[in-house]
Amino acid sequence: MKQKSLWVKWVWATLLLLASSSAFSQAAYPNKPIKIVVPFGAGGVADLTARTVAQKLGENLGQSIVIENKPGAGGVVATDAVAKSAPDGYTLLLMSNATAVSAGLFKTLPYDAEKDLTPLSVLGTFDIAIVVPQESKFTSLQELLSFAKANPGKLNIGSINVGSTQHLAAELFKATAGIDVQVVPFNGTPAVLTALRGGQIDLAVEILAPVLPQIRGQALRALAVTGDKRAAALPQVPTAKEAGVRNLYAASWNALAVPAKTPRDVVQKLNQEIQNVLNSPDVRKKLLDMNVDPQPGSLQQAADLLSSETKRWGEVIQRAGIPKQ
Repeated sequence: MKQKSLWVKWVWATLLLLASSSAFSQAAYPNKPIKIVVPFGAGGVADLTARTVAQKLGENLGQSIVIENKPGAGGVVATDAVAKSAPDGYTLLLMSNATAVSAGLFKTLPYDAEKDLTPLSVLGTFDIAIVVPQESKFTSLQELLSFAKANPGKLNIGSINVGSTQHLAAELFKATAGIDVQVVPFNGTPAVLTALRGGQIDLAVEILAPVLPQIRGQALRALAVTGDKRAAALPQVPTAKEAGVRNLYAASWNALAVPAKTPRDVVQKLNQEIQNVLNSPDVRKKLLDMNVDPQPGSLQQAADLLSSETKRWGEVIQRAGIPKQ
């Protein structure tokens, strides 16, 4: 009887030890460096956004955060690597519009972003602008639209490569405005700007940050931005909605995600810490200086954005007749 009592005590002691060890291991997250995989090269808006957030997030979590740039294939390589990584909260993905676009752009993918990833939080959105050369005869979006409707097929819109956010935003602008224009893709922003300044195209749809210096230098004129509010950097420039294209909305965005089976307590902790980072005055200022509008939010808001953007851009791709890759 005494032996049985000792055995019961030993079992209880073991269970308590295991429980306390489990609680300790959960409370200890993170106890090693964290990696954020960025599907773009270093130096772009997405990369700089990730680095700005990572620096403060690492300070708050007490661990270093390493940025791994893994560009290529519309973000598929980076997304696949994270989706198949250990779901322990130590490998994060910087998501973007490309994450949503890829679902409609590729015939097959080695993952399902909505099923294989858990979005943690949106980080921020950044504006897309409709621009013309400073010497253009169009001084407003309404003037451009009036000309386009009176002269079908005469205008060319420049954007970067097929399937990019800028290209799809141009296609969305064309469809929403109901104008017959040609969307011409180029291999990168410098090529778009060269063609625009050289008169090979009449207007361009581009993320605001890389063209802002030329707008401020009066080499380019912004006719509108395509977000839901005016850009902080160009408060005098109307939104496309204000300028008459009522249903046009297109903005680029970044978010963070982890593999789908990451423990819920880790997911919630990361979400909370990311909100703290995005709400900190120093990070907000750094992001706003890059024309990124911080967007702290819930886990559900991040998941809803990925779902709605996947559906919306899939419809744009189908309507524009863009062949799947």
